Amino acid sequence: MIMDYIKLFLDYLSIEKGLSQNTIQSYKRDLEKLQIFLRKKCSIIKAKEKDIVEFIQYLGKSNLSSRSIARCLSAIKSFYKFLILEGIIKINPTLNLSSPKIWLTLPRYLTFEEVEKLLTLPDESDELGLRDKAMLETMYATGLRVSELISLKLNNLNLENGYIKCAGKGGKERIIPLGKIANQKIRDYLKFSRPKLLKRKKSELLFINYRGESLTRQGFWKIIKNYAYRIGLKSKITPHILRHSFATHLLEKGADLRSVQLMLGHSQITTTQIYTHITRERLKKLYDKYHPRA
Repeated sequence: MIMDYIKLFLDYLSIEKGLSQNTIQSYKRDLEKLQIFLRKKCSIIKAKEKDIVEFIQYLGKSNLSSRSIARCLSAIKSFYKFLILEGIIKINPTLNLSSPKIWLTLPRYLTFEEVEKLLTLPDESDELGLRDKAMLETMYATGLRVSELISLKLNNLNLENGYIKCAGKGGKERIIPLGKIANQKIRDYLKFSRPKLLKRKKSELLFINYRGESLTRQGFWKIIKNYAYRIGLKSKITPHILRHSFATHLLEKGADLRSVQLMLGHSQITTTQIYTHITRERLKKLYDKYHPRA
């Protein structure tokens, strides 16, 4: 019965709120953690404020980052707010709880020179190399999330006018400019590589694997990691490395925060502001290195 309430909440997030499956699965995992913690005390719908506090303290002792704890508490608060709205409970045990302070960790990014090295690695005389080149150029040109990149469809492209349409988190669509180089590499891939990879199969997806099927996030992770390893960047690479580099480099070149927010698909500008910390850190390092009185 308890799981029925969680399922009801997850269905609400999907149908009413339109959240992505990745987000919904994160909520599910967090609520299941709470349920397991409360198992010997009470049911999840009979939990009191002290029970939730004890759970948060338990997470803190398990070496979880403050960001992960804050996300977990956010999921729990949303769940109990939903139970109140549905009339399932009368008292919200999380009403007076505030999120722990999040010490934002700056996302890693590549320098301009490192991006240049990375983008020159794919062998464009090979079908997979040409595809990889198009993928990496597209990601750096648009700041797409990995999940968005591998989900791109042919009808998302408008190469003539130089932009792509992307359905991001919660199904929110945004239009992102596509640079000249990325545009040309996609054209090359569509003409010389994709037909060979398809092997007479049909697919509406833009980027496909060597079997002519959809790519996975893990598959893309392996691709970029292999290239990064070849230029000694293995320790700096993350799945979103080109997305972080895209945002950082735009701001360093003078782009305004609001425009970068729109291109990244962030619902809150505070999420985008983390990249201003990066540019400030970089400026400080340059100052310390080159100013005669630093």
